[in-house]
Amino acid sequence: MSTLLAEAKLKPGYEDFFEEIARAVFTSTHENESAVIRYEYFRGTDDRTYFVLLSFEDFDGFMTHQVADYHHNVDFMDCFEDFRLQWLDPVDGASPLAQSQTEGTIDSKKGDIWNQYVENHSEKAPDWWIPQRGK
Repeated sequence: MSTLLAEAKLKPGYEDFFEEIARAVFTSTHENESAVIRYEYFRGTDDRTYFVLLSFEDFDGFMTHQVADYHHNVDFMDCFEDFRLQWLDPVDGASPLAQSQTEGTIDSKKGDIWNQYVENHSEKAPDWWIPQRGK
């Protein structure tokens, strides 16, 4: 499983535009992707701050989402004043989700866009997670 939390601070005046994109990508994701577990958008308490909770069966499921036309080819980035993507690892007994797979493999058969996303989004699981898993 691969689970992430995206935090976006929007440029002033982009709220309606972003929410329109969010609804379209949400719908397309749930209609077209078999590996999606969670994919939801939220407004935060801070001005112009949004969160996206993403969880996929595996890292490849996350990459399939990233490269999908309805995600890759939208104007998300034009909206952002700041953006942070953070890997999440569930606490055993306090979440129904499985441990996060945070790294992918470059594969020449998958194409340049896929491999660029794998390179940009892969991270080694933080060392502090390891001893906490399974407690």
